[in-house]
Amino acid sequence: MGRRLLEAGSGSRTEAFGAQEWLLLSGIAVIWGSSFLFIDIGLEAFRPGVVALARLGLGVAALALFPAARRPVDRADLSRVALLGLIWAGLPLLLFPVAQQWIDSSVAGMLNGAVPLFGAAWAVVLLRRPLGRTQTLGLLVGFAGVVAISWPEVQGSRATTLGTGLVVLAVMCYGLAVNLAVPLQQRYGALPVLLRAQLAALAMLVPFGLWSLPGSRLAWGPALAMLPLGILGTGLAFVLMTTLVGRVGGPRGAVATYFIPVVAIALGVVFLDERVAPAALLGTALVLAGAWLASRREARPLWVLTLPCLAASSWLDHLLRQAGWPELT
Repeated sequence: MGRRLLEAGSGSRTEAFGAQEWLLLSGIAVIWGSSFLFIDIGLEAFRPGVVALARLGLGVAALALFPAARRPVDRADLSRVALLGLIWAGLPLLLFPVAQQWIDSSVAGMLNGAVPLFGAAWAVVLLRRPLGRTQTLGLLVGFAGVVAISWPEVQGSRATTLGTGLVVLAVMCYGLAVNLAVPLQQRYGALPVLLRAQLAALAMLVPFGLWSLPGSRLAWGPALAMLPLGILGTGLAFVLMTTLVGRVGGPRGAVATYFIPVVAIALGVVFLDERVAPAALLGTALVLAGAWLASRREARPLWVLTLPCLAASSWLDHLLRQAGWPELT
């Protein structure tokens, strides 16, 4: 029997985070936390579709420079790699700019903080394995921190049901992707998987980017901002994230996204002379506490939160079998 299309896996390390895991997490947080600054600069001249296409194209180019990225991937896994690219890069990079026509970026950023929660839910559904108490508590505490950080900006922000729904869909894709990346990274390493995944996403984004060209103009500042956004934010950071989830699993690895607003705040203070709200300081403390809890070695499961996800897994299996797609899960 062949592997499932929606194949997840557990991390190769179940111990508490060591120095290497914290280093990977810190690198992801710094790069993705600074990406918002480069996106804002890019949007001064380019439409969202051009920004998305440019950052993904530069990410692919950067990955292709490494010989290890050109190592072969079994044909049987190419469909899984392509799916990973579509749900981790292609679809979210379309959904976020479209959604922000009806929802402010502060609200989108807060909702993006739910990635670890969706990653945990998908892990339970796909692996049929309960979450540990410490891990669950850490995920909830960390998300509370993201909400506290975002709350001063969210108040009075524009948000419609459609815009919120599109962002939640993108976040669900991220949560699924961090789980699907685990077994692929463990078999082939991060570079070969990501090069092919981002090529699939690039093919998806080309029409959207070309359609956005007429409303864009060439300017040196925004053009230069695409270099770190693409090479680091879409190239290096994805490699670090894929490596991290391969080591510690999707839910624990996704905790790196909790630090994105923390880094964004720090950059605002340093470069834009912004003031930090007391709620943001409280949120930062909660993020640190939540990340530390989520990084601990797991012991007993928390069945109260896990049972609904296990029931959802059984329901999904039944639904797909009824549709004639038993190979999906």
